Amino acid sequence: MSYEFLKTPIEYLKGVGPKRAALLRSELNISTFDDLLNYFPFRYVDRSTFSNINEIDNDQTYFQLKGKILQPQIVGAARAKRLTAYLKDDTGIIELVWFQGINWALEKIKADVEYIVFGKPNYFNGKFNLSHPEIEPVEDFDILSSQLRPFYPSTEKLKSKNLNSRGIAKLTKLLISQIETLPETLSPQVINRFKFVSRHTAIINIHYPENKELLNKATTRLKFEELFFIQLALLRYKYVRTIRLKGHVFKLVGDNFNTFYKRYLPFELTNAQKRVIKEIRADMGSGHQMNRLLQGDVGSGKTLVALMCMLIAIDNGFQASLMAPTEILAQQHFKTISDLLLGMDLKAKLLTGSTRKAERQEIHDGLESGVVNIIIGTHALIEDTVQFKNLGLVIIDEQHRFGVEQRARLWQKNEMPPHVLVMTATPIPRTLAMTVYGDLDYSVINELPPGRKPVQTYHYYDNKRLMLYGFLKRKIAEGQQIYVVYPLIKESENLDLADLMAGYESLSRTFPLPDYAISIVHGQMKTDEKDFEMQRFIKGETQIMVATTVIEVGVDIPNASVMVIENAERFGLSQLHQLRGRVGRGAQQSFCILMTSYKLTADGKKRIDTMVKTTDGFKIAEVDMKLRGPGDMHGTRQSGMLDLRLADIIRDEKMLRYARDLAAEILKSDPDLVKNNNHILKERLSQLKKHQKDWSLIS
Repeated sequence: MSYEFLKTPIEYLKGVGPKRAALLRSELNISTFDDLLNYFPFRYVDRSTFSNINEIDNDQTYFQLKGKILQPQIVGAARAKRLTAYLKDDTGIIELVWFQGINWALEKIKADVEYIVFGKPNYFNGKFNLSHPEIEPVEDFDILSSQLRPFYPSTEKLKSKNLNSRGIAKLTKLLISQIETLPETLSPQVINRFKFVSRHTAIINIHYPENKELLNKATTRLKFEELFFIQLALLRYKYVRTIRLKGHVFKLVGDNFNTFYKRYLPFELTNAQKRVIKEIRADMGSGHQMNRLLQGDVGSGKTLVALMCMLIAIDNGFQASLMAPTEILAQQHFKTISDLLLGMDLKAKLLTGSTRKAERQEIHDGLESGVVNIIIGTHALIEDTVQFKNLGLVIIDEQHRFGVEQRARLWQKNEMPPHVLVMTATPIPRTLAMTVYGDLDYSVINELPPGRKPVQTYHYYDNKRLMLYGFLKRKIAEGQQIYVVYPLIKESENLDLADLMAGYESLSRTFPLPDYAISIVHGQMKTDEKDFEMQRFIKGETQIMVATTVIEVGVDIPNASVMVIENAERFGLSQLHQLRGRVGRGAQQSFCILMTSYKLTADGKKRIDTMVKTTDGFKIAEVDMKLRGPGDMHGTRQSGMLDLRLADIIRDEKMLRYARDLAAEILKSDPDLVKNNNHILKERLSQLKKHQKDWSLIS
């Protein structure tokens, strides 16, 4: 069976046709025969055993019964219409109910015929019923093929066209019946090494397993294959980039770097910062384009590292740029870097959407002439009118907030691509970094600068609010400032949340003028209004900042020492950690207060407990990934979100490591996959590249 057959459009499978094909494409992204074969069941149910009606209880999810169906009748009218019937066996009677597919069920039910009925019991009005059960005449039931029956995910739109789990299973079974043998995708060496079953055996048994042992073997083979080809693609791209993509050679660590290090460095670098700078220096001197991810928890000193790398670029006759996702963050970086460079003969400029026309032209001219050494800005940096004399280093902060094309446009402004350093304050778990950023070199700053104290975090229920207000008044009396963050701007009828405006009014009554002043910032304000309020807080004109999560990134106010997060249970762990990182920027002890109601879900309690117990961003990220799954993690790259069908990078971490090690081993001896035994791997990579998300380009 050739791969060409597997590329056949799905409408050509008997029983599909154009309308069902359009739904399969839009709802499940199934366009070809191959897509259908790779749409795997999410559950298997043993349909070879039966229960009696009097055995039904809440302990089991599904029950399979045998008996005659009595008294089918349509009840109600119009939208409230439903079909009810009763199944009777020797031990009792149970009601069957259909709210959809009523005509189909009526046609199916015949008098004096014994049926197999399979469904999930509901407890209603003191007794059990089965809603939308599967029914099949006993004479049509194949007990041999029912030991492990597959269940497929479906949608309401598909179910309306009879493409529920059973409908999808019928299509899969029909397609499999037309396949003599499936082409192999792994080389014989890989299959023999891990004693895998063939791909043909794996695909057949993932859909219709002969037994549990073969199902386990099929699942293991297909999980490994999924992880292996992701790693092979990432590592192969990394090889091509590091070996073939030339980069500027920064040989010097010259006057600017050394002068700054000896005279202007505000504090001793941590060992982690020193290690990271050495790694980046080695990259920029290698003759190949650097493409490195720098992870650093909030307050770990990434901006200082970025500046020192910029100085190396300047010492070698190049310009450097830093692009941030928001004006507030760009302004913050500009202020920090300008203050650090005070006294040095270097010119740094800020370019954002708010930059006035005359100043903008002056900056453009300075960049083209080379007078401007460092440019810091927002999306404004990627405009065609912005041209450089010699751009050598591009730094992108919080890169997940930019699209791939936006990032690429910046480094394409040079004939030879500049070095690229991507920074993120979102800690990325080890397994996620290995999978999503596996093609990158990455560095981690895992120490706080000297003098920084870990933020103390406490969880208060709403009944402790008076105590909280007393604490806030003491901190303000000591000259410190406070953030109060809310999840919403306006009241919502659907969510029982304290909204920002109501909170602002309450705080205004508790902290009245003229003794206290309060700023308010949220995403629906105009930029100039937001900046005005932010500046009042930065200057110390207001003591309390009431805000939504717009302050999550980009506000660095050392005097702000308390972060109060209202309805903290409504925030994700990553967001809570980012918000907490807005305090603890100065030398004084800082605090984070998590306010919640008593109604906490198990996940909500886990998030709150994790925040109270640790300030380690990487431990928090691990817990967050376990709670939410890798696909939902804040900060994963846009061009390569994980789309795993079977594998789970948390549960299958050991398998992921085996897959990565094997991919690295193969590429070490055959980087272009030209050896005979690797042709099959190269061909499979090519097939996957055509219809899967890009696993590679970050910059």
